[in-house]
Amino acid sequence: MNILRRFNKSSKSVWKLKEKPSDEQLLELYALYKQATGGDARGVGDISGLIAMAKYRAWRKLRGVSTDEAMERYCTLVDSLMNSESSSLMGA
Repeated sequence: MNILRRFNKSSKSVWKLKEKPSDEQLLELYALYKQATGGDARGVGDISGLIAMAKYRAWRKLRGVSTDEAMERYCTLVDSLMNSESSSLMGA
């Protein structure tokens, strides 16, 4: 499966998680998604609020990461979250 199709599938699958990912995982998912779909973060602009600033900073840390690499890392993280969720369900 090519990376774009895998990325699109993962971006839909992530909404089906039964448990909310940790705040760190959510920031990483956000930043990777933004990098994959929008490229490098540009300027600070009008960012108000702690959450918005945390999201921007997480995205900004990915400057220079290619679209394909961001997509690959996003898919890997989603797969990991899905697998850990299914593992914990099997152990219950």
